[in-house]
Amino acid sequence: MKVIRAQSLGYCMGVRRAVSIAETETGKKVYTMGPLIHNPRVLEDLRQRGVQTLETSETSADLREAVVIIRAHGVTPRQERQLVDQGARLVDATCLRVKASQMKAKALAESGYALFLAGEKRHGELVGIQGYAPDCLLVGNAGEAEASAAALHASAPASKTALLGQTTISTDEYSLIAQAIRRYFPDIEVIDTICGATRDRQNALKELCQLVDAIVVAGGRDSANTQRLFAIAQAAGKAAWLVESAAELPDALAAYPTVGLSAGASTPDNVIDEIEQALQQLGVCCP
Repeated sequence: MKVIRAQSLGYCMGVRRAVSIAETETGKKVYTMGPLIHNPRVLEDLRQRGVQTLETSETSADLREAVVIIRAHGVTPRQERQLVDQGARLVDATCLRVKASQMKAKALAESGYALFLAGEKRHGELVGIQGYAPDCLLVGNAGEAEASAAALHASAPASKTALLGQTTISTDEYSLIAQAIRRYFPDIEVIDTICGATRDRQNALKELCQLVDAIVVAGGRDSANTQRLFAIAQAAGKAAWLVESAAELPDALAAYPTVGLSAGASTPDNVIDEIEQALQQLGVCCP
């Protein structure tokens, strides 16, 4: 079996920064606000180092003398104030691209725009951005975008509109959402908020699909960008598997002469290496 890595895969700058911050804060009373990133291996490693996860529902926790790390996805302004009121010292590990989206959403809302926010409605990043623009219209796909745009046009046809997306949304998906809204608001301002690392990984996977017989996507199942990579591989008509560890690789992969390896932005280098080594061994053991 020949294993080919995607030209761009694994940790993005924001995730690497967040994990590095968390590792340097160990040895104290340390929490992360929600799961730091969507990768179970990394979260378990941090737990072993003493870093605990604080859920958003834990509003009564005693955080005096505690360090609370704001995860890469960011949080709402209200959550930040609440943590400070509980006595926590905040360390902001919000991805810089996400922080820029938060500030852009705030500015647009304050300028009177009707803001469409595209992505997964319950995703931590979108929840955090919505905190800066509470009246935004959340849309998960082109159908929802068209329905929301039609309703807004019926009630306020002269609205100034803007579209801002989750940093990990796919380029194609974002384009379809924008097209749907333009049917009612041709002058909508579409903000390019897709992370460059996300775009690079998606484009690299599309190129890889042309070179291989099957695809393995390494990453956490709760990771939005990893799931999108998996969907891209499936849409390309490739046999594809999403795995969190080498142990999840199926024996069926041995039947493919060439296998492509991609990985989400929350997947550490050592996990990618382990999966690549296991794939190569699978090809040797199971011809």
